[in-house]
Amino acid sequence: MANTVFFREILAVLKHILLVEDDEAIAQTLIFSLQREGWQVQWCALGQQALDYVAQHPVDFIILDVGLPDINGFDLCRQIRQQYQTPLLFLTARNDEVERIIGLEIGADDYCAKPFSPRELVSRIRVICRRLQPQATPIHSNSLAKIWQHDPEKLQISYHGQLLNLTRYEYRLLEVLLKQPERVLSRHQLMQAAWEHPDHSLERTIDTHIKVLRQKLKNIHDDEVIKTHRGIGYSLAKY
Repeated sequence: MANTVFFREILAVLKHILLVEDDEAIAQTLIFSLQREGWQVQWCALGQQALDYVAQHPVDFIILDVGLPDINGFDLCRQIRQQYQTPLLFLTARNDEVERIIGLEIGADDYCAKPFSPRELVSRIRVICRRLQPQATPIHSNSLAKIWQHDPEKLQISYHGQLLNLTRYEYRLLEVLLKQPERVLSRHQLMQAAWEHPDHSLERTIDTHIKVLRQKLKNIHDDEVIKTHRGIGYSLAKY
């Protein structure tokens, strides 16, 4: 019964998968396995085809091969991330740690190294979708509620009535800080809470994202809303 409920929840979140893979044999095997789970699959053999498709059709999940003949998969991911935050999983024949880290840092949610079983891939997709299901984010203070508005279903945060244009990790960092205003969180705590693969990322990455976040907030209002606690971490000011 529990498995049935879980399966229905995943289907409610995930309907349409874009598969970008130039190897037809691999693609057909994956299409069969994914469709057997009840998911719709659109297959593109080239990166440019995939870009054209996502520009014209809504997509719930992207499976992206790194070694495409026309566009490097990492470059394609960067282009997709400029406009879309669709969950994305890399397929790669490479097992190099540096390249796995690069893939995760530029916006992938996970990777699957070839050779792999279709069952493993389906499992990874389910885990990603369950992890990304929206959670209600209470804003307890009335004063905070006047300054911040958070829509977890649309993955959007507004500041002083203006919608913030956030990257995936900027959004997640700000979401973590909003949940616990005035609490000082270390880089490690922020990384563990906001990153899918914190062990594959450098904690100093937090500083870079915080710097960009601060500038975006200052462009709207001049308050120093994210506080630095030297040698410790960061907190969100409570008004």
